[in-house]
Amino acid sequence: MIAVGNASLNAARRTRELEWLDTTGRVDVLVIGGGVTGTGVALDAAARGLTVALVEKHDLAFGTSRWSSKLVHGGLRYLASGHVGIAYESAVERGILMKTTAPHLVHPVPQVAPWFPEARFAQAALLRSAFLGGDVLRTFARTSDDYLPHSRRVSSAEVLRYAPTVRPQGLRGGFLTWDGQLYDDARLVVSIARTAASYGARIITHCAAEQVTGRGAVLVDQLSGRRIDLDAGIVVNATGIWADQVASGIKLRPSRGTHLVLPQSAFGGLSAVLTVPVPGELRRVVMAIPAPDGRVYVGLTDEEAPGPVSDVPRATEAEIDFLLSTISAAVRVPLTRDDLLGSYAGLRPLLDTGHHKGLDKTADISRRHAVITSPDGVVTIVGGKLTTYRRMAQDTLDTALDQSGVEVRRPCLTHRIPLVGAASRVQLAAVRAPSRFVDRYGVEATDVIAVERELLAPIAPGLATTHAELRFAVRHEGALTEDDLLDRRTRIGLSATDRALALPAAREAFAAV
Repeated sequence: MIAVGNASLNAARRTRELEWLDTTGRVDVLVIGGGVTGTGVALDAAARGLTVALVEKHDLAFGTSRWSSKLVHGGLRYLASGHVGIAYESAVERGILMKTTAPHLVHPVPQVAPWFPEARFAQAALLRSAFLGGDVLRTFARTSDDYLPHSRRVSSAEVLRYAPTVRPQGLRGGFLTWDGQLYDDARLVVSIARTAASYGARIITHCAAEQVTGRGAVLVDQLSGRRIDLDAGIVVNATGIWADQVASGIKLRPSRGTHLVLPQSAFGGLSAVLTVPVPGELRRVVMAIPAPDGRVYVGLTDEEAPGPVSDVPRATEAEIDFLLSTISAAVRVPLTRDDLLGSYAGLRPLLDTGHHKGLDKTADISRRHAVITSPDGVVTIVGGKLTTYRRMAQDTLDTALDQSGVEVRRPCLTHRIPLVGAASRVQLAAVRAPSRFVDRYGVEATDVIAVERELLAPIAPGLATTHAELRFAVRHEGALTEDDLLDRRTRIGLSATDRALALPAAREAFAAV
């Protein structure tokens, strides 16, 4: 178990490590990008005994990594489209997350698909086949029924128990399967980064990398303007959607995935992922996903997103209408824009290989990750998905090591390294803390609540987040700005109204710490 202090990220540690980088001037591995893959590479490299620096221009999980569906997929979508290899890899990595590396952040979630008369038989048959295929993958991935039960046909009454707002008229029952769900994707990234820090990795947020080559870069502290020349034996470009701005020879075809944020009250207590086929689309579905703090995420779209890359992508009006109309077709009372708390969109860094010129949609492009070495030696990782981040990181580092002169002391160990807060299900159940804190922090929950009683009060009426959580984020989770607190360490910022309510408490947390 990792001690809180060894894994703490904060302003004081950041200052010390910038000073170390300036004095030393060299590391074995420089990772550019603080998303799930970049932090995964940093952890893998540090655990192999290498000296590591990770720099991120903004904050941990600033980009695509925080805009997911918060699901740890077993690869059903890829199985349905014939990509068995990607589906199997996803099932294996899901099992590693659920059983070993992050059982505190990843839990089983039921997924229910109601069957209505207007649904095409081909859609229902394909969905059922995919669910059965998922059962086979779980078996081969050695994920037991104790974690993920097998799929089955369910009655209309059972569908309504999981999803009370599904319209009963014409309902013919449905299909039920189980998958993995993250408490939150940004929390996963922060946990990976902190675990890497416990192995000695220097995690520096709000620090840009300029003049990047395969032998190093110039680091620019975004808070002070300080510049540091850093040499490196290996340089990894894990900047995701911005990868083509860092390394040459990379061509991306971005795809935008949009989600809506709605209150649980609009779904009457949804306790499963509600899966609704998209009319006229054989393999596409829209899902309503129960989330923490009384929210439901509805998504997602898959639209081509050409043009300049925005730091914070926005949902289009057409995407909002599409998601509302698709999910409304399955519920008793149609959802409207008045129900919305907010929305979010993320850009997938899909590699444009030129081999899919006949494909009209980015949904048809393979999600398999690619590791590319530029002529100057920069190693870039693009594609893939959140579930398989650990394997992506391993493949990236293996490739970089094969073509560098850097000596590695140990093989990849990340398949058996628990992240900070992780423990077995029995140990987590025994943690003496409210379930909200155990779900977010695992065994570290007792450290979060070891404060004055008044700090355990919610930061504002109608919000579940406490003052203790904000202060823990500043002291131990690397939050350096109010945005870091509200938009990544918590997800309060997904609702503009909630964000305004929470802002005074965020300012107070920094003043107190």
